[in-house]
Amino acid sequence: MYALVLAVAVPVLVLAVASPIRAAEPQSTSSGSSSPQESKPELRGAAEQLFALGNQARATAGVAPLAWDPALAEAALAHCRRMAAEGPIAHRYGGEPALATRAAQAGAHFSLIEENVAVGASPDQIHQAWMQSPGHRENLLNPQVDRAGIAVVAAHGVLYAVADFSAAVKNLSPAQIEARVATLIHANGVAIRPNPAEARTACQQGDAWRPSPSAQPSWMMRWQSPDLARLPARLVQQLQSGNFRQAAVGSCPAEHVNAAFTSYRVAVLLY
Repeated sequence: MYALVLAVAVPVLVLAVASPIRAAEPQSTSSGSSSPQESKPELRGAAEQLFALGNQARATAGVAPLAWDPALAEAALAHCRRMAAEGPIAHRYGGEPALATRAAQAGAHFSLIEENVAVGASPDQIHQAWMQSPGHRENLLNPQVDRAGIAVVAAHGVLYAVADFSAAVKNLSPAQIEARVATLIHANGVAIRPNPAEARTACQQGDAWRPSPSAQPSWMMRWQSPDLARLPARLVQQLQSGNFRQAAVGSCPAEHVNAAFTSYRVAVLLY
């Protein structure tokens, strides 16, 4: 963890920044409303201001804007209340889950998550301090994150702020995962078999899988990733070889991934 304390005009501004936490990829969205919804109306404007200032800074840096994530905001608010109650700011207090876990418990789905926290006199002062601190600035302007949830709590004459940023991953059903992969495969000129049962079994059983006599594939591949926007290069190479006419696609639960992160596991059988 990187931590910085900056002395400014009264009051003292305290900052802390967490290093980005990324989903593990063996062998590798939350939906958001357009504006923050802070649970305490008197602080809603402060959270909105920090969110707007962050997106203004990203626009200036040529980075895509962040979308508001209610689940991240809920996690940020719970932690912000802990900061206000316990005094010295930190990314984790005794008995509190780690950042990734508490965000997941609030309903967020992601492949990367990071956090900025601070105490200051105003949202503008907090934003400026984040921008002047290399670690905080890197989190705020990270082009890999696309969601944010921000909370502000007033206590002891100052504002406590928490900003959680993530690279969102949609929580998809097995059928939705298979449909996305199938679309990419079909775009390479290979037809999709309608029954995913054999591919699902191959996905779930891993190396122990043995195909049924009626479903002997000529080639198969299993992989795991938080990204369904593209197929693995090795699979694309096989699809474009002209050796296959049909494919079966099956999904199963991801393996060896921290439960706080979202990842997809897929098997493709080629015929």
